[in-house]
Amino acid sequence: MHAAVVTEFGRTPVWQEFTEPVPTADEVVVDVVAAGLHPRVRSQADGSHYTSEGALPLVPGVDAVGRFPDGTLRYFAVASDTRGTMAERVAVDPRASVVLPEGADPVAVAAGANPVMSSWVALRRRIDFAPGSRVLVLGATGASGSAAVQVAKHLGAEHVVASGRDVTRLGALPALGADVVAPLDDVDAVGAAAADVDVVIDYVWGQPAADVMRALVTARQERGRRLDWVAIGSTAGQEARIPSAALRASGLTIVGSGQGSVGRAAFVAELPGIVAAIADGTIRVDATAVRMAEVEAAWAGQVGASAGRVVLEA
Repeated sequence: MHAAVVTEFGRTPVWQEFTEPVPTADEVVVDVVAAGLHPRVRSQADGSHYTSEGALPLVPGVDAVGRFPDGTLRYFAVASDTRGTMAERVAVDPRASVVLPEGADPVAVAAGANPVMSSWVALRRRIDFAPGSRVLVLGATGASGSAAVQVAKHLGAEHVVASGRDVTRLGALPALGADVVAPLDDVDAVGAAAADVDVVIDYVWGQPAADVMRALVTARQERGRRLDWVAIGSTAGQEARIPSAALRASGLTIVGSGQGSVGRAAFVAELPGIVAAIADGTIRVDATAVRMAEVEAAWAGQVGASAGRVVLEA
């Protein structure tokens, strides 16, 4: 069979012949239909993700839609760091899969499940998220951030503030459910717009997160009221300089959400709701399909770079 193969960290995967998957007793071999090219997959391929095993060669890809031996079309995730989904076939534990609803678009599901999952699981599993809550999404102009705006509303948020640096994309977020938008470069504007939020979904971290924390704590009328800050991504930096006073003088509570802080069983339990929300259009996903054999061009941004998340299609 063929697969996208990484033989050196930081190098573009090459579509080439690769050994057939050998399933364990709990696995079946699946024909891959569509696999998303997520930022998480890029960090897997360059060895920088915190779960990296440092082993080579590897086939990148953390999830996909595939045709199972019983003929069903399912979304699935894989646990292996080296035998990923960007291949013609992959060994899969069926317990980490969900059958697609009738008529669902495999490309949309492959594109959307990973970014949707990040905020969905954070709100469902990392904090006590109550319907009627008010939410701030930092980094809302990326794929995961724009999905988070929709996820928050779908799960019952009363009010969503969206903040990001891309002004054009920021302007499109009210159509996806954002009640207020605020440019991330204007920290005071973010603080004023989100002064009464209950939850922050943070994809940026770094100095911008620390600056917004200060602005929010300062702007809040009831500083002792609980504020759940959920760190999911770190596009602006791995470290944030947070003054201890921001924690001592407010109800600010910081947690992370991702692999490790949420168990695999919890992720799997949320899959049916996530897939259903994408399949029925409740959560809109922009996707561009590229042939899997064109992985090198897709990786370099030479094809499929203009419209939404790139999906490698068999």
